[in-house]
Amino acid sequence: MKIEETAIDHIRARPRFKIFTEISRENYTTFLKHFLASRSDEFSGSINAETAVITVKTGQDDYWKPCLALRTETEENKTVIRGVFGPSSAVWTFFMFLYFIFAILWMVFITIWFVEKQIKSNDFPWALSASFLMLFLLLATYVATKFGHYKAKTEMQKLRKFAEESITEFEN
Repeated sequence: MKIEETAIDHIRARPRFKIFTEISRENYTTFLKHFLASRSDEFSGSINAETAVITVKTGQDDYWKPCLALRTETEENKTVIRGVFGPSSAVWTFFMFLYFIFAILWMVFITIWFVEKQIKSNDFPWALSASFLMLFLLLATYVATKFGHYKAKTEMQKLRKFAEESITEFEN
């Protein structure tokens, strides 16, 4: 078993890893179902032939509750298990939508302000203030993601340990 990680994986909002193993995809899927069932008091999830989504059971359901998405692939006669940590896809999509909307609105408002200054008009005196508001909202969204990431750190460590143990127990 070889686990591959890069330095950038530690600073991403959704850290990733790869595990190379000699186990066949079908055997890993079967074993992972049994492994999850044996730890059903702490973890829950769904597993199919190519993907698995695992979450940690907790008493509270935070917006940034992490999950582990595992995907099995075959490369050069070896099975590659790719793992991605992060919030649910709905939460991830929502935050990306906020980043996109606030960034586009910032560009619109700063362009309006800049064009207004170039043509020496005073039709949109609010444009500069609105652009600063968009920058503030972008920063607030970023802080919310970092706060959620920080709160979910222990659950992410449990999920990482789950992924590694699921392979090591099978290979032993």
